[in-house]
Amino acid sequence: MEPLAPFYAQMTSYQDIAALCQKEGLEVLGGLHPEGTEHVPEGTLTLLLLGPDEPHFWKIFQKAPEWRDGQADPMDRWSTRVITQIAQRLGGQALFPFGGPPFLPFYTWALGTGRIFTSPLQFLVHDNSGLFVSFRGALALPHKLDLPDTTRSPCIDCPKPCLTACPVEAFDGTDYDVEACKSHLRGADTAACMTEGCAARRACPLSQSFGRMAEQSAYHMKVFLR
Repeated sequence: MEPLAPFYAQMTSYQDIAALCQKEGLEVLGGLHPEGTEHVPEGTLTLLLLGPDEPHFWKIFQKAPEWRDGQADPMDRWSTRVITQIAQRLGGQALFPFGGPPFLPFYTWALGTGRIFTSPLQFLVHDNSGLFVSFRGALALPHKLDLPDTTRSPCIDCPKPCLTACPVEAFDGTDYDVEACKSHLRGADTAACMTEGCAARRACPLSQSFGRMAEQSAYHMKVFLR
């Protein structure tokens, strides 16, 4: 990352911050003005949720020292380092969905952005990344930024292929059978979930055009089984 630059501390453009994050392999998935929102640092006027910028993220991450040092939790350690540096440049604070319990309410924050919604699987779905949405962290900023217009859930007009794609029917629209899912992954894995990512997530039309690399999905599945 480039040395600290004083003008970043006064940055007030959502678009400029999105461009700054993109240079580091991250995408601003959405934002909210968190007045009255729980577990947000005092003085926060804008909260921006960050996730991988696909398909560029994986290649950037693989060059990072955290990936190469052979230690545990490389992606969480990379996220902590990179997002903390971004937050410092902006005069804000970095927040993360890992490191608990207790865990910060990223699910609730995501729904407050107007760009992320509850899917038929009860997983979150994003207006761009679909069911491949994931969070690496958040920026709690002391500036009130103008945020992009909100969108409508992509699931409204969707035929919902995610509900029937799971080879072991782990989703019924209400509950997620985690043990059935893990048993499938440890067994024959007829849908190639371990090597290509969750079949239900892959069935989402938005996920199919998102560009996340299969190698990255395989990494996440291995972490999930651990």
